[in-house]
Amino acid sequence: MNKTYRSDALAAIHETVSDLHDAGAMDKRTLRKFDELCLTPVQRMKPEEIRSLREREKVSQAVLALHLNVSKGLVSQWERGEKHPAGPSLKLLSLVQKKGLEAIA
Repeated sequence: MNKTYRSDALAAIHETVSDLHDAGAMDKRTLRKFDELCLTPVQRMKPEEIRSLREREKVSQAVLALHLNVSKGLVSQWERGEKHPAGPSLKLLSLVQKKGLEAIA
């Protein structure tokens, strides 16, 4: 999954810091601190939050699934708490939460 940065400036800084780490000039602990500062944070979502988000956007499970490129059944499982979104799906849900479904449509 591609990294999403808070800004273009932070993307440039993070790239430089990553290169320093790769060259052995910076330890992994410091790199993690830069990750926290530069990368857009993504929090786990509770089942109720996912359902509330879908209802806020006024879409069915099938429509949300289509936008997230997952199955309707998986969205249903998220909303029931049987499974939890991760990786790209969680990132997209976070984006929808912040900017609305139009951000990924």
